[in-house]
Amino acid sequence: MRPMAYTLSDFDYELPPELIAQHPAPERTGSRLLDGRGAAPVDRAFRELPGLLDAKDLLVFNDTQVIKARLHGQKASGGSVEALVERLLPGTQEVWVHLRASKSPKPGSRVRFADAFDAEVLGRCGPENSLFHLRFPADPLALLDQHGHVPLPPYITHADGAEDVQRYQTVFAAKPGAVAAPTASLHFDEALLAQLPCPRAQVTLHVGAGTFQPVRSENLAEHQMHSEWFEVPQATVEAIAVCRARGGRVMAVGTTALRALESAAAGGALQAGAAETQLFITPGYRFQVVDRLLTNFHLPKSTLMMLVSALAGYEHIRALYRHAVEQRYRFFSYGDAMLLDRTTD
Repeated sequence: MRPMAYTLSDFDYELPPELIAQHPAPERTGSRLLDGRGAAPVDRAFRELPGLLDAKDLLVFNDTQVIKARLHGQKASGGSVEALVERLLPGTQEVWVHLRASKSPKPGSRVRFADAFDAEVLGRCGPENSLFHLRFPADPLALLDQHGHVPLPPYITHADGAEDVQRYQTVFAAKPGAVAAPTASLHFDEALLAQLPCPRAQVTLHVGAGTFQPVRSENLAEHQMHSEWFEVPQATVEAIAVCRARGGRVMAVGTTALRALESAAAGGALQAGAAETQLFITPGYRFQVVDRLLTNFHLPKSTLMMLVSALAGYEHIRALYRHAVEQRYRFFSYGDAMLLDRTTD
């Protein structure tokens, strides 16, 4: 029986630490794929995906590009600072960052990053003033590319290296701005993309560090969802209409593509355009656009566990995760994938 009202504890599960993937598979397409479309799970290889799709379907990818968002530096006092750039402010040299320091720097002070450049602290910003507003001396993207580090998730314990520069990025990344990868897309290489029997479309959602933010309240209604910028092109809206007309399914490649599409349809009809989204999908949500989801495995008690439970059914997801643990699937960003259909109940 499903709980009548879900709490945070309903989305917990036991995960042996050794199942958290610390490195990607040797080849992008070398991961496993848990086919969760039917009542019983089917263990597959990711390379089988093209054979599971229909020519009438449409795959929607997130074309965001991960930036080298992590910086190490020092305050004028000599105290060490670690910064994670959350957002580039378009048309400026300004950024919003998460800042870790023994004592917060004050407005007007400067922080020296990578022993290479100084950034001016303009003040606090963001939700509950949790971020810092900085001005860089030159184009932030160029400075990050030269001096920044790959913003690996907190559960990956090694320092970033050359492997991460390549593999914590999709092969079709086009629009810089994400501080976390759209991980379901990391499994695709050019050869597999060429084998897909159905058309592709793109959205952009710049994944923020808030994707790893824990849910702290048992009462889900009290959770404040982080905000992320997204854009759905008119060409994608038209491709979805054509897909529907030919009787195909819309498959989101990753939860970020799903959130972009569903956010763009929040008014009822899917609309092209760019906006901020704080869409928090929990069981009971009525999906407007997405029929199928390709996704990696998600953290216990996370908003993404709630999202996949809303799509495929709470008990079904519980059973799939139990199977994945028993069969020693690899979890999280560098881990294996799962294919889910939207429940019809």
